Amino acid sequence: MLILKKSLGQHFLHDENMCRKIVASLSAGDHVRLLEIGPGGGALSKYLLRLEHIDYKAIEVDKEKVIYLKATFPGMAERLIHQDFLKSRRPFSDNFSIIGNFPYNISSQILFKILEWEDAVDEVIGMFQKEVALRVVAPAGNKTYGILSVLIQAFFKTEYLFDVHENCFTPPPKVKSGVIRLSNAGNPFHIEEKPAFFKMVKAAFGQRRKTLRNALKPLFPAGVPDDPIFGKRAEQLEVREFVDMYKRYFAS
Repeated sequence: MLILKKSLGQHFLHDENMCRKIVASLSAGDHVRLLEIGPGGGALSKYLLRLEHIDYKAIEVDKEKVIYLKATFPGMAERLIHQDFLKSRRPFSDNFSIIGNFPYNISSQILFKILEWEDAVDEVIGMFQKEVALRVVAPAGNKTYGILSVLIQAFFKTEYLFDVHENCFTPPPKVKSGVIRLSNAGNPFHIEEKPAFFKMVKAAFGQRRKTLRNALKPLFPAGVPDDPIFGKRAEQLEVREFVDMYKRYFAS
């Protein structure tokens, strides 16, 4: 019997049509290696196990769910990693894709973890709270455009795929849900020092109502350079403009 744990933000996806739709969103072709994050009760897992020519693994932090999955789906016994994804190491030595109904209470942290592995992650099919999903794909100038938008879009092509109705879950969550696809873009802007870029973007949005001249002031001990770009607000800059600013003033 599955037991929900509110502390882990668990809502079980029970709609079989939606489960199949999410799995079918994986890009056509051979996903040689695939990691499922937070399989929970196995809603997606049972379909992922049927995919051919896939080296499939799943990572689950909840011991009770691990026991349940092994008992219910014998094929998962050797594929399960009982660990906290946020503390885990890369599950494959070569490139891989990721899929999951991500716990909403740590979804942003999961995305930052995926960014750490960006050079090895080919694709992500993820279900998020709709608000977070829209934030990831938001363009510059949009009110939801922010840190996640810039950092993810600097490395991945983003697509909002579809909504997931609350009644597809047990119990129904109090928030809307949405599925997005992240496709690795191959570091198109040639960002070599991710920590420096991340620090700059986070500082830029730290005081999003202020101009970059004020928001980034702590990063310029000798004073903010006289450049028109610093007269704008963070939400006005497109990703390529953030990269240009990083390369001009922050890259070593």
